Amino acid sequence: MVKTPGKSGGASGAGGSASGRGQRELRVRVKSAKGRKLSSTLWLERQLNDPYVVRARKEGYRGRAAYKILELDDKFRFLVPGARVVDLGCAPGGWCQVAVTRVNALGDRSGKKVGTVLGVDLQEMEAIAGAEIHQLDFLDEDADALVKGWLGGPADVVMSDMAAASSGHKGTDHLRIIALCEAAAQFAFDVLEEGGTFVAKVLAGGAEQELQALLKKNFRKVANVKPPASRADSSEKFVVAQGFKGRNAAQDEGDADPEE
Repeated sequence: MVKTPGKSGGASGAGGSASGRGQRELRVRVKSAKGRKLSSTLWLERQLNDPYVVRARKEGYRGRAAYKILELDDKFRFLVPGARVVDLGCAPGGWCQVAVTRVNALGDRSGKKVGTVLGVDLQEMEAIAGAEIHQLDFLDEDADALVKGWLGGPADVVMSDMAAASSGHKGTDHLRIIALCEAAAQFAFDVLEEGGTFVAKVLAGGAEQELQALLKKNFRKVANVKPPASRADSSEKFVVAQGFKGRNAAQDEGDADPEE
């Protein structure tokens, strides 16, 4: 059961303003229900009071995560009209929705180049206007060839908001998401155009050094950012790697003698 505290009356205080200006935002409180864990109740209460969740509903995004990629793109400007974008682990689709608008995949922005948005995920996903969605495991041996075929060439941007299933153990979860991010980076090396951008979610925890070193060797600029839409109590952050040096550079790095 969801309970909203009532407004306090009185004409003299801000809460009594006829215009509504200056009124305090009311916090939705959730009563514990029989059979529901406290953690579930707290999660539900947080969702109902999260301004990004509320905003996503109003603006038609499939989740609050859409604002993370919006904020990252506002800062780094990689979703430009005409860009070819691959969204790995795209469900539920918020990042694809943002990309469709920003790269002009629907051709709505007159005089601007028309981009392409390709989403891939292990599960089926409801269609998104302007995006091409495929059910695919990006770890499959022929996934890169399939993606480039669907795109009609290499990608300008590979982005990933993927996270491994939680084990409940912070250290284990950190290692899993770093491994997933490294796999996504290797996929990006196979499909990105020279000069392209790789964006991915990671969890802070101390095992990122190898990933950072890998990206710095293959991209001209690497930044680590926690956008405002990322919850303050979350250990997630995002790596934005720009200026891909090309597949030959990545291949040379992979072939290098580790003792050199």
